[in-house]
Amino acid sequence: MAYTVLIADDEKEIRELLRLYLEKDGYQVVEAEDGIQAVKLLEKKEIDLALLDIMMPGMDGYQVLKRIRENSNIPVMILSAKNQDVDKILGLDLGADDYLSKPFNPLEAMARINSNIRRFYSLGAKGKEIKELKVKDLRLDTEACAVYKNDTLIDLTSVEYRIMRMFMENPGKVFTKQQLFEEGWGEEYIVADNSIMVCISKLRAKLSEENDAYIKTIRGLGYRMEKE
Repeated sequence: MAYTVLIADDEKEIRELLRLYLEKDGYQVVEAEDGIQAVKLLEKKEIDLALLDIMMPGMDGYQVLKRIRENSNIPVMILSAKNQDVDKILGLDLGADDYLSKPFNPLEAMARINSNIRRFYSLGAKGKEIKELKVKDLRLDTEACAVYKNDTLIDLTSVEYRIMRMFMENPGKVFTKQQLFEEGWGEEYIVADNSIMVCISKLRAKLSEENDAYIKTIRGLGYRMEKE
């Protein structure tokens, strides 16, 4: 299930840059060029995370944030050229979850967005828990922690299950060895070893006789689950 991100910023270039990276990672994006438009979108659409610029016409980011917190606890990230501590503190005191100062590295922005999404929704804070995931002829039951292929149960270890869930929640997305290791083993990835390579090899063998029918190696980057 794709998450929807609201980008509220009066700079068109910023919105276009963030949209490019967000859509590449599989997010749905809606845009607002001022605070009033942002509030209207929040009332009409189901937004999963909001990126708010502080200096916007109509209503500034702080005002929009206060409106959000009146009836929602979705993750909110503040984007602003203001980088003084007082501005950051005010945003956090009003209920922001994170703060990015302009200019920002879009890769860092995406890492922070992904982190906020995962932290919030993995805790079930919004009740957006997905009971079943489907990719090709695979089905993952999140309540039973089980993976099936054409209704046949696939025997997986706990590490393999966590990695499969990560893949099936994000088909088509490339994950690095570090991301897979930290998700599968729940530990910080410090020293490169062959743990991931061995795990992927075992998963492939359990899923299909064809080596990369489901999980494809993206040379120099990592691995992804094929959508079709």
